Amino acid sequence: MLTIFPHVCLRPSFAAALILLALTSLAGWPVAAAPAGKEKARGEEATAGDTRSTRAASSAAAAAGAKAGGQVQTEEAGRTLQVASFTVRGALAESAGQAGLLGQLEGSVRQLIARLDQAASDKEISAVLLRIENPVLGRGRVDELREAVRRARRAGKTVYAQISMAGLSDYLLASACDRIVMPESGVLLIPGQRAEVTYYKRLLDKLGIHADMLQVGSCKGAAEPLTRESMSPEFRQQLELLVDDLYEQAVSRIAGDRNLSQARVRKLIDTGLFTAGAARKAGLIDEIAYDDQLTAALKKNLGGEQLTIVKDYGKKKTDTNFSGMMGLVKLMEVLSGVDASAAGGRNKKIAVVYTVGAIMPGESETGLLGGQTAGSDTIIKALREAEADAAVVAIVLRVDSPGGSALASDLIWREIRRINKPVVASMGDVAASGGYYVAMGCDRVLAEPGTITGSIGVVGGKMAVGSLYDKMGVTTSVISRGKNSGLLSAGQPFSAAERKVWQSMLEETYGQFLSKAAEGRKMTVAQLEPLAEGRVWTGRQALAKGLIDQVGTLHDAVAAARELGGLDAETATDVMVLPQPRTFFQQLLEGPGAEAGMRAGLDAIAPQAARGLEELRTVGRLMQEPVLLWMPYRLEIH
Repeated sequence: MLTIFPHVCLRPSFAAALILLALTSLAGWPVAAAPAGKEKARGEEATAGDTRSTRAASSAAAAAGAKAGGQVQTEEAGRTLQVASFTVRGALAESAGQAGLLGQLEGSVRQLIARLDQAASDKEISAVLLRIENPVLGRGRVDELREAVRRARRAGKTVYAQISMAGLSDYLLASACDRIVMPESGVLLIPGQRAEVTYYKRLLDKLGIHADMLQVGSCKGAAEPLTRESMSPEFRQQLELLVDDLYEQAVSRIAGDRNLSQARVRKLIDTGLFTAGAARKAGLIDEIAYDDQLTAALKKNLGGEQLTIVKDYGKKKTDTNFSGMMGLVKLMEVLSGVDASAAGGRNKKIAVVYTVGAIMPGESETGLLGGQTAGSDTIIKALREAEADAAVVAIVLRVDSPGGSALASDLIWREIRRINKPVVASMGDVAASGGYYVAMGCDRVLAEPGTITGSIGVVGGKMAVGSLYDKMGVTTSVISRGKNSGLLSAGQPFSAAERKVWQSMLEETYGQFLSKAAEGRKMTVAQLEPLAEGRVWTGRQALAKGLIDQVGTLHDAVAAARELGGLDAETATDVMVLPQPRTFFQQLLEGPGAEAGMRAGLDAIAPQAARGLEELRTVGRLMQEPVLLWMPYRLEIH
């Protein structure tokens, strides 16, 4: 059975989480809380079992040469040709990741792109091979990888993609390559874009839970899943604009990459589901072939007798020979994150500070199940470290966040404004609400075409569970002093006086957000307000509205930082990544202890439940904040 997930899923995960929080607090259940190098890995000679490529016959080789615009490289007869192979799979993190048991960092988009760029500049590499195996990528990260593929092609490398069971995001990455191949049993799924929003009001009514939520911004639909049974007209109109642009971006990219008309691509998307044979007939892929056929085709295309597939090109290998006294020393080094080969550079630096996950007060956290938060203390410390380093000439703030705490967002914004060095914002998959707020302190703002950004609005409130208490036979006696002493009481909704002061606080926060965003965009408040009110935009729409300065990747943001830092193109420059990932020992000593084992087991048997647990932990922390600049649904674009 093939399960097809919506291609734009708006999941108000915090709604279910709040219900769970209410029920667990009644039952007394515990709610979980938890706080590169340039070495090349050379592969063996390609065989049918370990080789992926994108060519099946000599006739296809000629076609590949034509499509690559003469970029296919011919080597001297008898020379062993090398093809750099990369496997793109799993949840490729936006940030630097965290160190594993043997010191190797978890896979990240940044590391993969660095390895692709390394292959592009390697004269010993004749071609690049991407094995795309259903990675979990938002549209922003797809844009980053597509641009890295383009750089490899501009460097003269022919880039091949292999897909087998591919969705739209997989295909958008593959279509940027010179050639696409599928096995005969492969399936391509590109059914367009679809938005689904789940509403919980009826469920809450049956449970006796009242979501007493307030908002500022007619399009700030964050609380709608709790307070309505369907979309408001304002929220529907805004969401339609978002889906329309994501759809048009997909159509234009496929049409350009595959040399098809946009009208033809729209018809193909309306079909949506293709076997390998149907995809080739439609012009969506180039070849149907298995591994052993592809090896021969690569040899023919590249003009060599011997072919080596360099598996996991550029991925640093860990020496696991820990025997003897020196082996023990090596073990301690990798566990503590020490790189014996590392040396301090004298080049000028661009610091890249990652702000990934819900924005919270305090320290950043990376849950053992994959959840991540951006703590204001951690981000401010990283910014100050970059400012204090005399070699750092400019800073890039990489934002992939739906926002979160209004207080934490404002503290980060203030620190950016205080820094006396150029700061460039680079937006990833999402930089909305508080994520957009922090970017407004920067000197220049870049976003991917498919970045979800904006959402200038404020939401706040509480969940009143008094009726649920009544149904369960739970009673509460109250002694209060002060007219608004029940502001934070979960037993009853706001009184009229309480609602007034809470709404006043939200409106003041919205005014601060609006004025700071207007200052950052060099607009008047009157000019910005029609673009605010909680409206959400793609990066391409945001550029047209003046909400960002440039559509571009992290690579482009680093180039902009070099320019603002006064560096010319010839000046050697290093990139310093902050905050630095925690080592295994740090995770072990600073982690949640015995709870880690429970979480690891849950992740193994029920990964969706594990992810929900991390979201529940995040929501629990966020709901302790009085005011949120948050897009509290998870946006997945497949």
